[in-house]
Amino acid sequence: MRSPDPKFNVLLLGGGGREAALAWAIRRSPSLGRLFIHPGNPGTAAWGTNVRPEIKDFEGLRRFCLEQDIRFVVPGPEAPLVQGIYDFFQEDAATAHIGVIGPSRTGALLEGSKAFAKAFMRRHGVPTAGHYEVTRDTLYRGFQILEKMQPPYVLKADGLAAGKGVLIVEDLDDAKRELAFMIGEHKFGEAGSRVLIEEYLEGVECSVFILTDGTSYKILPEAKDYKRIGEGNTGLNTGGMGAISPVPFVDKHFMQKVEDRIIRPTVEGLKAEGIIYKGFLYFGLMRVHGEPFVIEYNCRLGDPETEAILPRIQTDWVKAFEAVTEGRLHEHPIEITPKASAAVVLASLGYPEIYDTGFPITGLEAMENVLVFQAGTKADGNRLLTNGGRVLVITAQDSTLEGALQACYQAAERIHFDNKYFRRDIGQDVLEGL
Repeated sequence: MRSPDPKFNVLLLGGGGREAALAWAIRRSPSLGRLFIHPGNPGTAAWGTNVRPEIKDFEGLRRFCLEQDIRFVVPGPEAPLVQGIYDFFQEDAATAHIGVIGPSRTGALLEGSKAFAKAFMRRHGVPTAGHYEVTRDTLYRGFQILEKMQPPYVLKADGLAAGKGVLIVEDLDDAKRELAFMIGEHKFGEAGSRVLIEEYLEGVECSVFILTDGTSYKILPEAKDYKRIGEGNTGLNTGGMGAISPVPFVDKHFMQKVEDRIIRPTVEGLKAEGIIYKGFLYFGLMRVHGEPFVIEYNCRLGDPETEAILPRIQTDWVKAFEAVTEGRLHEHPIEITPKASAAVVLASLGYPEIYDTGFPITGLEAMENVLVFQAGTKADGNRLLTNGGRVLVITAQDSTLEGALQACYQAAERIHFDNKYFRRDIGQDVLEGL
């Protein structure tokens, strides 16, 4: 008699909408034993066990993983990866068998340092915008560079800034002031101790994702996200106010260029340099006159793109993680449904700046034909309260993008909490042909 396939326990790190979507997807795996989420949120408790929040460091995670016989650790956000959780687990004999789905500390620098990423792209011929690096010692040279450029001016904090370290400024004097403020006054904390002045690329953005074992890779569904807080892509950058997948202008011809010029050189470059990378890799792209350029790398899945793309993927995620860690991802099937998917974020009014929280959320029990991923919520007895800037992410699938968006917006109207805000134009630019 054939023995049953083994079941593996998984620890998912994070507590936002992306992690809620990952928990939903992992929970559907026939190869899953138990799913733990640290710290999770009230919504993730529907798909796994939220882990006590007092685990605050890698050593605490190590003890937990050994106690609970964890086989795979899946970091949702970038911080644990940039801090070296892969290296921490692999360098300890007791935990080396635990697969961390993500890059080594050096690999995570693709996101953790924009200067590192730019240098990597130069070495491997990956197309990207020109740039100049500025520190406190070269600030006035930075001013001179800005004076030679045409607006708009793009300023990027080198390190992690929670998705908000990019400024696009139209006026030269404002650009100089912002540059000085970023470096001299630490507008983005230590992330801004080095700032990149970047050439502005005029085009349309899209997000492409892969899962890689360091040699082979699988291309996941692409997405288009909407970062600005205001309709018509106006106002401040946020962590993301919505996303759609697939993206009509990302056709086979364009994707072949992306694979040949960007994905393959990146994966091969990492391997050639001996940089360990076993996990998700995000390519933030700009399509300029039909040609792809890399705006940024992320060492994990995007948010809210994750909420849009995961429902389109049919695979056994736990088996996929096993294939990644064992270097045989090429053997693992990943199927992508042709259906359209949309994700709409319900946020707290005032986000991404000052906003109030603690408002009761109602209407979730009436949901049909949509998934609602909790992002910034907390439980208060039997009540669910707002607890963040981005509160909920509504995802829907349909044979058409129009149908998916209609389902999202119908659900958005049925959910209630004080100061609810959402963009009502997610995907409209695509529907109108850009």
